[in-house]
Amino acid sequence: MSPFKKIVELARPEDRLRAVVERAPQAEAFAASWIERARPYAASIYNMRRRIATVGVMLLAAFLFVHVMFGANGMVIYKQKKADYQSLRKQIVQVQQENDRYTQQVQGLKSDQKAIEKEAREQLGYAKPGEYVYVAPAKPAPPANHTAKK
Repeated sequence: MSPFKKIVELARPEDRLRAVVERAPQAEAFAASWIERARPYAASIYNMRRRIATVGVMLLAAFLFVHVMFGANGMVIYKQKKADYQSLRKQIVQVQQENDRYTQQVQGLKSDQKAIEKEAREQLGYAKPGEYVYVAPAKPAPPANHTAKK
């Protein structure tokens, strides 16, 4: 059984046109009844147009506020990135100062005989003829487990 039992296929175009013309008054009556039902709602919407527009603008402003504050590039993210930027700037300054200190140390080792002698004595354990180098005894390594303490 077909769900479209009222649909009749018409063979000639004239028959099709005649069927449409015959049903036109019914379609107009149906449309008029829907218009009459919808007219009070349309009139109330038209009368409340300013309120509707105000509410729409308020919702748009609220959405934009939330987007600006918490969006992908909002104020919260901006403040976080700014704090990260400041901390990175401080790190850059510290690293540059350390780099300058090392550069001065390298220049001193290249040209200053006293600096070269000091490094040779401290790191390599060198001594001048007739000097004695004292080395502190190394502490023994702790036992690997507790049973060795007995």
